[in-house]
Amino acid sequence: MFAAINRDCGPPPLWQRPQSLRTLVHVVLEQKVSLVSALAVMERVTALCPTFEPARFLAVPEDALRAAGVSERKVGYCRALASAMVDGSLSLPALRRMDDAGVIERLTAVRGIGPWTAGVYLTMALCRQDAWPRGDRALAVGVAERWSLADVPDYPTLDRMADAWRPWRGVASRLIWHAYLERRQIARSPIARETCSAKRSAGT
Repeated sequence: MFAAINRDCGPPPLWQRPQSLRTLVHVVLEQKVSLVSALAVMERVTALCPTFEPARFLAVPEDALRAAGVSERKVGYCRALASAMVDGSLSLPALRRMDDAGVIERLTAVRGIGPWTAGVYLTMALCRQDAWPRGDRALAVGVAERWSLADVPDYPTLDRMADAWRPWRGVASRLIWHAYLERRQIARSPIARETCSAKRSAGT
């Protein structure tokens, strides 16, 4: 099936994001919302804090973030990430030296960061070959479409299917995302290039 995706859609773009607070904030903003919505909010947040240095981000007033479209809950999540980087409990350079399980454990120790967010960071920022963003709606829909399933698989079922793709689940996810976006003719749009994934409807 993956060979067929590659034949029909071509190889997926690299879709690599920087290893940075900016990337983590963007992924948080993508939780449970559309690509268009997340990108629009991200652009407004970037105008408030262009450098995304953790201390500078913490200096941005919370009401300004809310006015930019960040929900109360996500303001807390983003500030928790910046605070962890300021106090040293989260070191992004240190994540590079950890195995996948270690990265997930470290990131999910931060408030508001769940397996999906950690999995997207593993996939898009650290480019790990076996990363798997658990709870990704686009992957579930993409699998249903390409595998001609009667129903979209639930997330435990999707995870069990993905076990067969180890140790290349990160590569598999990119191919499935690519097919999902191509089917909707947005694979080469600025939104897709910027955010690298489709609408989120699962956990963080």
